[in-house]
Amino acid sequence: MDERTRADVERAEAALVEHYPRLVRLAHLVLPPSMGRHRKVLTAHGLVQRALPWRAARRAAGALPAQRGPDTAAGYDLVRQRTLELALAYEDRRRPAVLLPTVPFVWGLRLFPRAGGADELALDQALSAVPAAVRAALGLRHLEGLEDEAVRAVLARAGAADPDAALRAAGQLDRRTGAGAAALLTAGEFDPCTVHVRSTDLLRRRQRVRAAAVLAVVLAAGAAVAALPAGRPAGRPAPTAAQQALDPGRLLRTPNEEWVRTSRVDFTAWPPRGRQAGDRRLLARALRVWAAPPPGTRIVAAAGTATRPPAEPPRLLYAGLIDNVMVVVFHDGQRLVRYAEPEGATPTLHFARVDNADLTTAGALVIGRGNGWQRYLIAPWVADVAVRDLLTPDAPPHGLHLAPDGVTDRIPLPPADGAPCGHWPAAEFRSSARLDDRRSFVVTDLGDLAPVHLTHLAPPAGPAAPGEATGAPARHSWARTACTLRSLRGTGVRSVSNWVYAHQQLPEDGGTADWVCNRAETWRGPGRAMVQFEPPATGPADPGRIAGRATGTAVCGPFGRSVLGGVHWRAKSGTWYLLAAGGGQVGGIDVTGGVRAAADAPTLAVPAAPDAPAQITGRLPEGGSLRALQP
Repeated sequence: MDERTRADVERAEAALVEHYPRLVRLAHLVLPPSMGRHRKVLTAHGLVQRALPWRAARRAAGALPAQRGPDTAAGYDLVRQRTLELALAYEDRRRPAVLLPTVPFVWGLRLFPRAGGADELALDQALSAVPAAVRAALGLRHLEGLEDEAVRAVLARAGAADPDAALRAAGQLDRRTGAGAAALLTAGEFDPCTVHVRSTDLLRRRQRVRAAAVLAVVLAAGAAVAALPAGRPAGRPAPTAAQQALDPGRLLRTPNEEWVRTSRVDFTAWPPRGRQAGDRRLLARALRVWAAPPPGTRIVAAAGTATRPPAEPPRLLYAGLIDNVMVVVFHDGQRLVRYAEPEGATPTLHFARVDNADLTTAGALVIGRGNGWQRYLIAPWVADVAVRDLLTPDAPPHGLHLAPDGVTDRIPLPPADGAPCGHWPAAEFRSSARLDDRRSFVVTDLGDLAPVHLTHLAPPAGPAAPGEATGAPARHSWARTACTLRSLRGTGVRSVSNWVYAHQQLPEDGGTADWVCNRAETWRGPGRAMVQFEPPATGPADPGRIAGRATGTAVCGPFGRSVLGGVHWRAKSGTWYLLAAGGGQVGGIDVTGGVRAAADAPTLAVPAAPDAPAQITGRLPEGGSLRALQP
């Protein structure tokens, strides 16, 4: 080895030792999320340890791919370059870099980084949806502090197919995740050097033979150690956080009357209920399956909900028999986790995100669901439960029987997708008189563990002040909108509001139409808005016309108080009109394109052919404008 090469390798070795955590974090970010957390942590360490160019002196000049050119970097740049090459190789399993065994090896333990909060989870989900080169560009920007030109050069030398496209995608991801991405990437969620440790599940049926072999080896080693004069250690190491999370004796249990004494009326105020709440074997079994689901376990997760194991002891909400199925429900501060154990069948795990729940959104959870029916477990502060059909707004509700442990009788499920929408069951709850904030509220089931809270508001109230969907106007509004809820099933919805944002007198004495903005809020943040035009109804459940839709929007919410919609409508005379209506701060409307009209009011009606193209724009205070939602 010549002196120059020897110096390069020595500088690289010193850089690797000094910046080892930094390099491992970069490798961990680039590796594919599909590897799983345990393997990803070990692989990141292995790649950095293999990045030292100990064969540099023996490598011929032409051994590197021609498009990369000779690697003249030294020290840290050299090790970082090699780390990126190895990490990017995992995008293509046929490349030689992934064929070598990865060290270190870990047997009998699972490693995973510390769990982060909602922001870290959202960023992790966004990163999992982009290629490795984009994650590498993001890491070089935020973890390494490189400018775009330097990032492009490093990616090109590391073998990225299109560095320019990776940089553009990284910029788009930056804009979607906000300015805090740089700080989040340095958090514990993305740190493979500070990890939690838990044992593997040795009770899996398919691993019993292997476990028996391991046990035989351990017994033989134990016998050999016992024959030595030295005795056993006097104490045992303290259990790790992951081990404590699987101990049923450490489960959090809220006192029965805590909801009366706390200002936090949510799932943290639920006491444990159910006849098996003291069954340690059942609870331990449920925790083990949650931590390491055995083969065949059915896992269901609401949109945007992580299925990671518990990082600390969760709160026990229920354990008991529901329709011949043993059910256990936990709450870990952010998620509801329901473990269902049918007799003679594989278990099911159901996850749902419920962070920032309140008196209404934590008023119940789905404890059991069958063919066309479901049961709720209600909150301890709910005093009365009734069921009503949203499509028959004038029919009285009928009361619902509650078991002593808070489980309701069976409630019919709303119609499935594709089935006729002839009914829509909803539960109406009334909170206890022991709460100062006593109210009635309505929820319905959309396929997740937490039911969806339905609200209503009418002019002049804005979208920031929704009311409960219990009065006659709210019931009649929901009767015409309820069937649109089917499109939201299984999407992680927290609440849905009907905002009647405008009334419009129709031309030719056509009566009064309502313009409704139906907004769905998800537990993870982004919402969906839908504008519905409702002319005079022929029946209480006569559906309106969808005039516009938007997803991932703030429209009709607290941070998007204005909305605009337009439709073509035919009068009794046969004349077609273009109708438009705005809500919130919309003070005037302009129409351009195939139709030209203007109104200094939040509603507009002008004769127009049904196929005439029109662009509808609302005028906002201080000169702003708003485009109408499109169907």
